[in-house]
Amino acid sequence: MFYNSIKEIMIDIWPSLLICCVIMISLRITYLIKNNIKFVFYKEILMLGFIMYVIALFEVVTFQDVSWSSSNFILFNEMLRYDFGTKLFFKNVVGNMLMFIPFGFFTSYFLKLKKVYSVFLLTLLTSITIETTQLLIGRVFDIDDIILNVIGGLIGYLIFKIIYKIKFLKKEFIYNIIMIVVLIAIILYLLGVFYV
Repeated sequence: MFYNSIKEIMIDIWPSLLICCVIMISLRITYLIKNNIKFVFYKEILMLGFIMYVIALFEVVTFQDVSWSSSNFILFNEMLRYDFGTKLFFKNVVGNMLMFIPFGFFTSYFLKLKKVYSVFLLTLLTSITIETTQLLIGRVFDIDDIILNVIGGLIGYLIFKIIYKIKFLKKEFIYNIIMIVVLIAIILYLLGVFYV
């Protein structure tokens, strides 16, 4: 289910991702060399990952249409209409939370946010902007999406806090190893998306 959704998104956005990655990597390497700044692998991958996430999020919230629904301004109306465990429940309820977990993690990491209310406000503002924009471009506004996006952002913040508290993860080489493993897993997954 998520596999098919990711496959659809990746088929649509791979050209944008490729172009943006080449541009961002070349600009970043030039910047590091010109300013004699140390290259730290995991930090650079996280930065590139955040850019790729924003591009993918933009694709999902502006081009992936759900024409079978109408705008919802009543709290929990959409969430409660799906039976727990069904395909639609996972796609619409769980999917909206999962979509914003990276947002909570990346904003916490890059802004070094210590307080949960900061992530709450940033995620709320971003989600309200997305939902309002969707309404303005002829898609639907869903108040429940905002709630689920905020929950996802807060989960991302908690993941960041947990990782930040683990003592043995404070070493650069550990982060680099984790990033290499994550990159290999993502590449293998995406190869499966394109070739299965």
